[in-house]
Amino acid sequence: MNRVRHLLPLADLGCDDPATYERNIENFIGTVRVPVGIAGPLTIHGGAARGTYYVPLATTEAALVASYSRGAQLLTRAGGCVARVLDARMHRAPVFTYADLREATIAALWVRENADRLRAAAEATSRHARLLDVGTTIEGNHLYLDCAYATGEAAGQNMVTFATEALCAEVVSCAPVRPRAFAVESNASGDKKAAAHALLSTRGRRVCADVTIPAALLGERLRVTPEALATYWRTGAVAAAMTGTIGMQGMYANALAAFYLATGQDVACVAESAIGITRLDVAPDGALYACVTMPNVVVATVGGGTGLPTQRAASRLLSRGDEPPTADALAEIVAAVTLAGEISLTASLCAHEFSDAHRRFARDGANACASASA
Repeated sequence: MNRVRHLLPLADLGCDDPATYERNIENFIGTVRVPVGIAGPLTIHGGAARGTYYVPLATTEAALVASYSRGAQLLTRAGGCVARVLDARMHRAPVFTYADLREATIAALWVRENADRLRAAAEATSRHARLLDVGTTIEGNHLYLDCAYATGEAAGQNMVTFATEALCAEVVSCAPVRPRAFAVESNASGDKKAAAHALLSTRGRRVCADVTIPAALLGERLRVTPEALATYWRTGAVAAAMTGTIGMQGMYANALAAFYLATGQDVACVAESAIGITRLDVAPDGALYACVTMPNVVVATVGGGTGLPTQRAASRLLSRGDEPPTADALAEIVAAVTLAGEISLTASLCAHEFSDAHRRFARDGANACASASA
């Protein structure tokens, strides 16, 4: 907690100087303050995030930070959760319009046979972008490309746009047939929208987190049983299927929006980042097994709003000593705090405490804050 107290004054540095924001916004008129709280302690055994964290969350929704914090404390009491980034790539999906199907087929074959040439053109635009793959899909006289890139510590939306623009120029000028028209983005990449294919692909970082919580600890801390949580999860899975939900989860968007706001991420990417799967099972020994799979966590340590004063200060809460967190570490922290929130939310519903928690925190905030700090 000393780190938290030390960083709090940084929140007021240079916030309303237009020069601070000249690379982030046009027609600047001022700033909007959103309160920031911390959830934790949260212990993570990750590939990149290792240790105990206090996670900054920016929100105006009462009870949100309290719920994530109690979930984080439960995970820590259980020995911590495991988290891993499984894949990382950013997509851009251009489209070319040809005279007919024959020309689209010829162009697709040329793209497949000239991957190295296209890679050289794309990667010449950046020191950090690496073209991982180019997929082709034909629809009549339309040729769609799916260009996947590694973007390092950046989220990379602009990086892959510039790289794909160069790749498209190579197709237009060198392929044996010329398109009638093309666009650098066809609306097929999944950029800032919920798409069904996002569950099986990756846009940003695909990350998983899991934990096993003894039944006694679950009963002591959240007043529920593993069986009750697993039963509720199955009911929720049916409800998600009935309503056409993409994925199966309770409230990913709450953790994502709050974390993205606090640390300067692209908040609109919550649209794709909030697609995923939560699973709650009873382990063979009667404990609760819980996991989240998040295929599209879009986070960065450079670019966008990550360098702004308050966002940089919030991110420093997640440093290990003098080392700032990597993008992989941020993704694993996101998955871990999301897992904590999924367990806390489900428990509050099963224990019939959901309404009361919002009543106490939203309508009687002073008493709630006093009891929370006791």
